[in-house]
Amino acid sequence: MTEPEHPHADALKYEDWAGEMGARWLANLKGFEGTIAPMGEALLARAAFAPRERVIDLGCGGGATSIGIAAAVAPGGSVLGLDISPDLIAATTRRAQQAGAANAKFVCADAGTATLPEAPYDRLVSRLGCMFFSEPVAAFTNLRGQIKPGGRIDLAVWGPPAENPWMTAGMAVAREHVEMPAPVPRAPGPFAFEETGYLREVLTAAGFGHVDIVAATGELPVGGVGSTAEEARAFATNAMAFGQVLLDYPPEVQAAAAADLTALYARHYRQGEGVMMSYCAWLVSATA
Repeated sequence: MTEPEHPHADALKYEDWAGEMGARWLANLKGFEGTIAPMGEALLARAAFAPRERVIDLGCGGGATSIGIAAAVAPGGSVLGLDISPDLIAATTRRAQQAGAANAKFVCADAGTATLPEAPYDRLVSRLGCMFFSEPVAAFTNLRGQIKPGGRIDLAVWGPPAENPWMTAGMAVAREHVEMPAPVPRAPGPFAFEETGYLREVLTAAGFGHVDIVAATGELPVGGVGSTAEEARAFATNAMAFGQVLLDYPPEVQAAAAADLTALYARHYRQGEGVMMSYCAWLVSATA
């Protein structure tokens, strides 16, 4: 099972959103957005944006949240989508234009250090866009300076790995076939803020107050609504970090892992819904 060091060895520790990961998200945009839609809907429902508000959408990705916010804050409001991936910003700008979201603009920048145009804004929202900061206190301190005093932030981050089998069950199957690095607690990555105490510490140290955290739980469709077990397997291996690790192993290893992943997703398949697996996210609000 031991193989030489490979280029994706750090795939589960750090994801290059400005390069490889941003391009991968774009290439699998429909699958990603279809998968995380239930959590994103819960975030926007809790945020309850209103007309005339000016909003930063941190880590806007493919732009689904930005376009939704643009509609909610009209008339008179606007949204600035911020992402470190130039590929995603270019695609999302086109997508918003096609959707007629004239009050949505997009900037490619590092949220941890950037001074945003027309700051300060009324509010900030982030659907899974804030777990990859290498220096989270410094990044959130910078972001607080882009929001009006008293302005609200709303974040969605993944909860503990054990409560997110939609990700970790596939990872466990992959580990039966290949070696992967063990996750590093609090390191940049999907589960950086699994500990709510740590998340509170970061936001408080960055100057935010009134931190409130609630859980959003339920099931989400791996690969999108209606995906078959094979389609969910293809999404996982093409789009998720553990799938990228598999690519560095011989074809027979990849085939064996693919068969086991398909079997896993088949056990969770429901006709008309897709591959439905449990998730847990923290929905976080605080004031600048």
